[in-house]
Amino acid sequence: MKVAPLYHELSGSDWAQPVLVHTGQHYDVNMSDSFFRDLKLPEPDFHLGIGSGSHAEQTGKTMIAYEKLCVEDKPDVVLVVGDVNATAACVQAAAKLHIPTVHLEAGLRSNDRRMPEEINRILTDSIADLLLTPSPDGDENLLREGIAKEKIVRVGNIMMDSLELVRPRIEETKYWEKLSLKPGEYGLVTLHRPSNVDTPEKLEELCEALVKSAKEISLVFPLHPRTRKNLEAFALLHLLEECESIITTEPLGYCDFMSLLFAARLVITDSGGIQEETTYLGIPCLTRRDNTERPITITLGTNQLVASAEIPQKSSDILKSEETEGRVPELWDGKTAQRVAQAIRSLAV
Repeated sequence: MKVAPLYHELSGSDWAQPVLVHTGQHYDVNMSDSFFRDLKLPEPDFHLGIGSGSHAEQTGKTMIAYEKLCVEDKPDVVLVVGDVNATAACVQAAAKLHIPTVHLEAGLRSNDRRMPEEINRILTDSIADLLLTPSPDGDENLLREGIAKEKIVRVGNIMMDSLELVRPRIEETKYWEKLSLKPGEYGLVTLHRPSNVDTPEKLEELCEALVKSAKEISLVFPLHPRTRKNLEAFALLHLLEECESIITTEPLGYCDFMSLLFAARLVITDSGGIQEETTYLGIPCLTRRDNTERPITITLGTNQLVASAEIPQKSSDILKSEETEGRVPELWDGKTAQRVAQAIRSLAV
């Protein structure tokens, strides 16, 4: 999602030739191939086929494969996005080959090193040559960690570019109709983080909270493969399936999912990106996490951090409220890809 707007921006330039590398760290037909189709991306130029495994296995395999690719293809600049294992692995491989590196979505911090993503963020930001941040807190985090000011460029949030890129298709999709729902009369749920779904007790508590919330509003829950696997392994899936006002689905493509998001009354999630998208769209968001690397979605936006037990009451409060308070952060304007391209060009010259 974060690569698509930049790929299109660079493809239309007369100075850059973007090359897409799919590491294969996260691979599911509905969650990967459909995103390429929806965001009008071509087939990747290279597919590393890393697959699943432990954090060390994924990182090590990616470094080996990506180093080989860099030696053979000789890129002028390597750009990595986000905070997955592939992000940290690719920036290390490129940096050790003395290839200039860029981190898009730099400076985000949860200050919780129990999260593997936090380790990836810190590592990537300490190595990259150019750090492109989405918001002022990202700049502040990097400066506090001793990163040189001249390496930091605030470009805004490229997730909003992705949204605007396909907004007409999203609005035409009306996926809620396929579920016999009406705009504003349902909540959307996404939960996949290990801290929420990998232990029976925590996952059961979440399921019970959703069932209670569903007494007041219908919920749509596209099940991430990890979440479905654990619901089945812990014999908890029946709690959701037996609740008439909870609709579970397979993972959805970008346009189908965003169509549901656009028309949702509220969102319950543990995702990072959805905290941003709901802030941009002015949709109340309950984030089932103890912390967030996107605090601006709380201070300016529509996001709240909640414990599982708080979800029913918080969702009820939202339903009783007439208006949603929140502002869109500066530079979350759908033009981030243009600013990223300018920053990369200055590095490449």
